[in-house]
Amino acid sequence: MTYRPALHALLDWIRPYADAVILDAQIGPFWTAVLSRRCGLASTPHLSHADALLHPPSLRREELIGRPVWEVAQWVLGDEPVRAGAGLAAINSVIEPDLSHCRQMNAKDLLIQRAPGHRVAIVGHFPFTDEVRAAAGELWVLELNPRPGDLPAHMAPQVIPQADVVAITGVTLINHTFDDLVRLCRPDAYVIVLGGSTPLCPALFDYGVDVLGGTVVDDPELVLKDIAGGATFRELRGKRPVLMFQEPPD
Repeated sequence: MTYRPALHALLDWIRPYADAVILDAQIGPFWTAVLSRRCGLASTPHLSHADALLHPPSLRREELIGRPVWEVAQWVLGDEPVRAGAGLAAINSVIEPDLSHCRQMNAKDLLIQRAPGHRVAIVGHFPFTDEVRAAAGELWVLELNPRPGDLPAHMAPQVIPQADVVAITGVTLINHTFDDLVRLCRPDAYVIVLGGSTPLCPALFDYGVDVLGGTVVDDPELVLKDIAGGATFRELRGKRPVLMFQEPPD
């Protein structure tokens, strides 16, 4: 199996919780949730919004419930996207974020704060792209499935080294592009990993990341119910955005 540095670092981090068992799970068209020590989220991979609705995920929740977290977490290394997403959700379900290093704040707001006068690259198309574009000196959006105004993901080697601020979707951990992308960032670039899939784990700071913009689930029952009903991330209730910094924020 291919060695994937960041994913193997995450697996090493959760090794002390290898005996944790998955108590509940949901695999919806857009999001996957795994409940063990806490509720972990990850995107359910799909080609497009329409594809997610037309083709239900190939994985059933019954295949997760009762399994050791450690076993399912290994799936993140594999090439089957839906299982890799479930593996990342399992990892997130046992990571307890150090709240002394966190601030309740949306990664979008941090990006907009950092954008003025800077060149910004965003990997992954987010709903707030236009707001960042209005604030940034220059903005590039790299996307595997480009929309109008986006650049194709294969242009990352030409774009990312130019950027002062780089925002990378946590989904890159699922599709195994994360390691290559962070290697393209300049040493002086400000790097944010963001989105509901993002592990709030200090291990990722060893890869040139400055801030982790993830999600804390406060009401697992509500989140599981919404995911089962096909909710998108914006529609999910019972969760809140959190930024994790290397040092405790002021």
